[in-house]
Amino acid sequence: MNLRHSKQRDSIKEFLATRKDHPTADMVYRNVRQSFPNISLGTVYRNLTLLADMGDIARIQVGDGADHFDYDTSPHYHFICTKCGRVTDLDMPVTEQMIHSASENFDGEIKGQMTYFYGHCSNCIPKN
Repeated sequence: MNLRHSKQRDSIKEFLATRKDHPTADMVYRNVRQSFPNISLGTVYRNLTLLADMGDIARIQVGDGADHFDYDTSPHYHFICTKCGRVTDLDMPVTEQMIHSASENFDGEIKGQMTYFYGHCSNCIPKN
Protein backbone atom coordinates (compact mmCIF):
# COMPACT_ATOMS: atom_id res chain seq x y z
CA MET A 1 0.00 0.00 0.00
CA ASN A 2 1.50 3.29 -1.10
CA LEU A 3 0.25 6.01 1.24
CA ARG A 4 0.88 9.70 1.17
CA HIS A 5 2.93 10.87 4.15
CA SER A 6 0.80 12.36 6.91
CA LYS A 7 2.08 14.43 9.83
CA GLN A 8 -1.18 13.71 11.64
CA ARG A 9 -0.68 9.94 11.25
CA ASP A 10 2.92 10.31 12.43
CA SER A 11 1.69 12.24 15.47
CA ILE A 12 -0.79 9.47 16.30
CA LYS A 13 1.95 6.82 16.10
CA GLU A 14 4.36 8.95 18.15
CA PHE A 15 1.73 9.39 20.86
CA LEU A 16 0.96 5.65 20.98
CA ALA A 17 4.68 4.84 21.16
CA THR A 18 4.88 6.72 24.47
CA ARG A 19 1.89 4.94 26.06
CA LYS A 20 1.58 1.62 27.83
CA ASP A 21 -2.07 2.10 28.87
CA HIS A 22 -3.71 1.25 25.53
CA PRO A 23 -5.65 4.48 24.94
CA THR A 24 -8.99 4.72 23.18
CA ALA A 25 -9.50 6.78 20.02
CA ASP A 26 -10.99 9.57 22.15
CA MET A 27 -7.84 9.69 24.29
CA VAL A 28 -5.65 9.76 21.17
CA TYR A 29 -7.83 12.52 19.69
CA ARG A 30 -7.58 14.70 22.82
CA ASN A 31 -3.78 14.40 22.79
CA VAL A 32 -3.16 14.83 19.05
CA ARG A 33 -5.42 17.91 19.04
CA GLN A 34 -2.76 19.70 21.08
CA SER A 35 -0.46 19.58 18.05
CA PHE A 36 -3.19 19.69 15.38
CA PRO A 37 -6.08 21.81 16.75
CA ASN A 38 -8.15 21.40 13.57
CA ILE A 39 -7.94 17.59 13.43
CA SER A 40 -11.32 15.88 13.59
CA LEU A 41 -12.24 12.83 15.62
CA GLY A 42 -13.15 11.13 12.32
CA THR A 43 -9.63 11.71 10.99
CA VAL A 44 -8.16 10.15 14.13
CA TYR A 45 -10.49 7.14 13.84
CA ARG A 46 -9.66 6.67 10.15
CA ASN A 47 -5.91 6.86 10.80
CA LEU A 48 -6.10 4.47 13.76
CA THR A 49 -8.08 2.01 11.63
CA LEU A 50 -5.61 2.37 8.76
CA LEU A 51 -2.59 1.86 11.06
CA ALA A 52 -4.23 -1.19 12.65
CA ASP A 53 -5.18 -2.67 9.25
CA MET A 54 -1.57 -2.21 8.07
CA GLY A 55 -0.27 -3.90 11.23
CA ASP A 56 1.61 -0.82 12.48
CA ILE A 57 -0.45 -0.80 15.70
CA ALA A 58 -2.77 -3.29 17.36
CA ARG A 59 -6.49 -2.77 17.98
CA ILE A 60 -7.75 -4.56 21.07
CA GLN A 61 -11.29 -4.91 22.34
CA VAL A 62 -11.62 -5.54 26.06
CA GLY A 63 -15.38 -5.57 26.47
CA ASP A 64 -15.95 -1.93 27.42
CA GLY A 65 -17.41 -0.99 24.04
CA ALA A 66 -14.37 1.00 22.89
CA ASP A 67 -11.43 0.00 20.76
CA HIS A 68 -8.09 0.42 22.51
CA PHE A 69 -4.85 0.84 20.61
CA ASP A 70 -1.43 -0.60 21.32
CA TYR A 71 1.84 0.44 19.69
CA ASP A 72 3.37 -2.92 20.64
CA THR A 73 2.32 -5.42 17.97
CA SER A 74 4.47 -8.26 19.30
CA PRO A 75 2.66 -11.23 20.89
CA HIS A 76 1.93 -10.38 24.52
CA TYR A 77 -0.79 -10.66 27.14
CA HIS A 78 -3.01 -7.96 28.61
CA PHE A 79 -4.50 -7.36 32.05
CA ILE A 80 -7.86 -5.57 32.36
CA CYS A 81 -8.94 -4.09 35.69
CA THR A 82 -12.63 -4.80 36.21
CA LYS A 83 -12.97 -1.80 38.53
CA CYS A 84 -11.31 1.10 36.70
CA GLY A 85 -11.05 -0.38 33.19
CA ARG A 86 -7.28 0.08 32.99
CA VAL A 87 -5.60 -2.06 30.30
CA THR A 88 -1.93 -2.91 30.76
CA ASP A 89 0.63 -5.29 29.32
CA LEU A 90 1.63 -8.28 31.40
CA ASP A 91 5.34 -8.91 31.58
CA MET A 92 5.39 -12.65 31.05
CA PRO A 93 6.53 -14.94 28.25
CA VAL A 94 3.99 -15.86 25.58
CA THR A 95 3.66 -19.60 25.28
CA GLU A 96 2.90 -21.52 22.11
CA GLN A 97 1.37 -24.29 24.24
CA MET A 98 -2.11 -22.71 24.12
CA ILE A 99 -2.09 -22.57 20.32
CA HIS A 100 -0.79 -26.14 20.13
CA SER A 101 -3.49 -27.42 22.52
CA ALA A 102 -6.22 -25.54 20.67
CA SER A 103 -4.99 -26.86 17.32
CA GLU A 104 -5.22 -30.44 18.54
CA ASN A 105 -8.92 -29.96 19.26
CA PHE A 106 -9.91 -27.83 16.27
CA ASP A 107 -10.52 -28.89 12.68
CA GLY A 108 -9.05 -25.77 11.10
CA GLU A 109 -5.96 -23.62 11.08
CA ILE A 110 -5.25 -21.41 14.09
CA LYS A 111 -3.04 -18.42 13.24
CA GLY A 112 -2.78 -16.79 16.66
CA GLN A 113 -4.55 -16.06 19.92
CA MET A 114 -5.58 -13.18 22.15
CA THR A 115 -5.63 -13.76 25.91
CA TYR A 116 -6.83 -11.31 28.54
CA PHE A 117 -6.37 -11.58 32.28
CA TYR A 118 -8.97 -9.87 34.49
CA GLY A 119 -8.99 -8.69 38.09
CA HIS A 120 -8.18 -5.57 40.08
CA CYS A 121 -5.10 -3.45 39.44
CA SER A 122 -2.91 -2.29 42.30
CA ASN A 123 -4.62 1.12 42.30
CA CYS A 124 -8.04 -0.48 42.87
CA ILE A 125 -7.08 -2.93 45.62
CA PRO A 126 -7.95 -1.43 49.03
CA LYS A 127 -4.84 -0.60 51.02
CA ASN A 128 -4.74 -1.92 54.61
